[in-house]
Amino acid sequence: MLLSNPRLLNALFFLGCCGLIATAIFIEPFKSMDPCPMCMMQRAVFILLAIVSFFAFAHGPKNTGKKIYATLTTVIALIGASVASRQLWLQSLPEDQVPACGPGIDYMLEVFPLLEVIEMAIRGTGDCAKVQWTLAGLSIPGWSLIAFLAIALFSLLILFKRKTS
Repeated sequence: MLLSNPRLLNALFFLGCCGLIATAIFIEPFKSMDPCPMCMMQRAVFILLAIVSFFAFAHGPKNTGKKIYATLTTVIALIGASVASRQLWLQSLPEDQVPACGPGIDYMLEVFPLLEVIEMAIRGTGDCAKVQWTLAGLSIPGWSLIAFLAIALFSLLILFKRKTS
């Protein structure tokens, strides 16, 4: 079973995250999409998950190490799920309640300190409320939320799996 091999599961996390990032990079120019700050944050979380998953796969730790990687992966995935949830909430708001559009991420990174940019991005802007693309009725943050929650769930299963000899 897949859960009996956390190393394989981490390889799948890594490949899945890389696939999602590659898809975002690929469809962006063809659909004339300009990612909002929250989209960029979700990409950063997927990149961080890919890095942690790669190290977990390459390292192939024993029981304590597996739990450390699983905890780290779960926490990172839940952070990503919160950002995706916030963006879905913004997308569900009536048009008159959507926050005003803010400056672009490039401008914010040039002008503001990084922590302030992150804070502004988490709050979201009108750009984050636009649904630019859907697949099977779900927007990009909806699919991201599913991916983040799946990674968190499988990581939790690794974390709470009984010690094997």
